[in-house]
Parts: sequence; C-alpha cells; structure tokens
Amino acid sequence: MRAIPAARAALTVVAASALTLGLATSASAATSTRTVTDGGTTYGLSLTSPDTATAAGQVITVSGSGYNTGQGVYVSLCVVDGAPGANKPTPCLGGQDESGSTGASHWVNNTFGGMFANSSRFGSGGNFSVQIFVKATLDDGSVCGQDVECAVVTRADHFDSEDRKYDVHVPITFQ
Repeated sequence: MRAIPAARAALTVVAASALTLGLATSASAATSTRTVTDGGTTYGLSLTSPDTATAAGQVITVSGSGYNTGQGVYVSLCVVDGAPGANKPTPCLGGQDESGSTGASHWVNNTFGGMFANSSRFGSGGNFSVQIFVKATLDDGSVCGQDVECAVVTRADHFDSEDRKYDVHVPITFQ
C-alpha cells in the first residue's frame, strides 16, 4: 500500500513541474496594426507576437491578418529604426535563410509559399500563422535591447524589397 502514496507524490511533483514550465515559457502577446493603401485597395494589417522571449532563444508563433495576398512578406526578428514604414527593418536574425536551417525567418507568399523551407501561403483574408526562432544576439553580434532596438516584423519580400507599405513591428524584449 505504500506504492500509492509514493505514486501520488511523484505525480504531484511531475504536475507541479509541468505547470511551472508552462508558466515560465508562456509570454503575453502584443499586437501591432497598420492601415495601408496599395493599388487603390486598403489593407488593415494586424501582426501578433509574444512581447517577451528567452534571451538564449526560443521558437515563437507569429500571426497576421489583412495582408495583400499578392504581395509576399517575410516574418522575422529584425533591428528597427523608427515607425513602421520609415526605414527598412534590417539586419534580421538569420539573414536570408534559403536552406531553412535557422528557422529565424518565414516567407509567406501565394505564388511560391510551401515550395521552400520555412515558407507558406496566406490563408483567407490575408491571414497567416507561422513559427520563427528568436534570440537576443543577432548574427553581427549586436544585442537586442542593449545595442539595437528589435521587433518581430513583416516586410515586403524580395520581389519588392524596397516597398515599406507592409512593414509592421511588434516590439520584443528578452529576458
């Protein structure tokens, strides 16, 4: 009969650990919005991402809605300077990850999405939900929150890389 109390104690420890881990890894989400007009059509862009992450790195889920499905975007952690649309968010963690080895960026594009690593197509209404890897230290050695200001961003893909209309920033801090 001693096995039952021991089993309950072990189960309690496991449950408490799981609850603690769940609370430690969850982060509150922040949403940024922007309204843009492109080709006579108005788009109400919305980007949601955790506002805090682990400095050493973690995978986060980023979702967006209202995007122009004819204009692909990259989703990534980037250095930002000024309001969305003022300056191109760059550099970005992972750079141009064509092999998909870092997971630090995701390409959403209705022509080629899903054909390459870390790419997908928009859902209805210009929606997407993707996962990217973020960490405080960028590839050039600069540190988000210390040397540079960083945010989870969308920006126009390489087919229109100078277009600032689809820049949306969700600031993020690292712990």
